[in-house]
Amino acid sequence: MVRTPLTPEERRRGERLGALLREARGGRSMVEIAASAGISAETLRKIETGRAPTPAFFTVAALAGALGLSMDELLTRCAPEPDVVPLAG
Repeated sequence: MVRTPLTPEERRRGERLGALLREARGGRSMVEIAASAGISAETLRKIETGRAPTPAFFTVAALAGALGLSMDELLTRCAPEPDVVPLAG
């Protein structure tokens, strides 16, 4: 199966997700959080570094639960940045 290349926005969204997860993890280890979410530490590492920018919904939901984040917060903080359109003057 050939995978469709990711758009630049999908890559940026993956980077925002990774940054949010790293921030929420704080001083806790990757191994601890990954085990709590039922995923491997390597999977968490790939998500946090943006190498896996489009993780499965259930993976994201499990990580959110392990980190005490709501899905609403994830959605809000990882949403695309709005395009800024200059006002005509």
